[in-house]
Amino acid sequence: MRRADRLFQIVQELRRHKLVTARRLADTLEVSERTIYRDIRDLVASGVPIEGEAGVGYVLQRGFDLPPLMFTEEEIEALVLGARIIESWADPALAKAAADVVAKVQAVLPESLREQVDRTPLAAPADHMAAPLSVDAAAIRAALRNRRKLYFHYVTAEGRPSERAVRPLALAFYGPVWLLIAWCELRDDFRAFRLDRMHEMTVLEERFAEERGKTLHDFVVADRARQRDRRAAPAPLPA
Repeated sequence: MRRADRLFQIVQELRRHKLVTARRLADTLEVSERTIYRDIRDLVASGVPIEGEAGVGYVLQRGFDLPPLMFTEEEIEALVLGARIIESWADPALAKAAADVVAKVQAVLPESLREQVDRTPLAAPADHMAAPLSVDAAAIRAALRNRRKLYFHYVTAEGRPSERAVRPLALAFYGPVWLLIAWCELRDDFRAFRLDRMHEMTVLEERFAEERGKTLHDFVVADRARQRDRRAAPAPLPA
């Protein structure tokens, strides 16, 4: 790895984590701790606002950003493909945002990399079998950001109707289906709702605060435990 690339990666690691030790950076970048100490000194000397010391760890001050963006070819492909998938599968507002992000990134790239964006041969065609929605996915995303409860009518795979008031926690994409991960006040438990089975949705004025046992983190922990239990369950005996 070129030294310039290593310095860039050090800054990226510091941006991702609150506190990073020299040992962790050395292991990640496959260099010695002495090299990391020297690189940190050089970054600080060049004006990068890094605080910390050897043996404790390093922190990048908030608000620091890198000058003009540099990407590898694979990073550009990942960015472009991700944006094209969003444009093809997400709601119109998010699709436009994805296109705008690529345009903004392209505007600050060097000319050689700018051309790479246009030449990226990865596509996500729009003529696919997407489950049609009668609810506004953009409104759900806004409710997630603002922690507002949702009320909607829901129909199960067996055709059973119900009405739900939920705390929205996350949106997840599975193939042609979008799922809303939420805390369901009717069931007093976590539930995953298919957006294509939701109808007559209303974003309520009522906000909710994070409450122990009802957060997205709690859902992930519970879901992982259920998956472990399923894997550990003995296989059924043959008939």
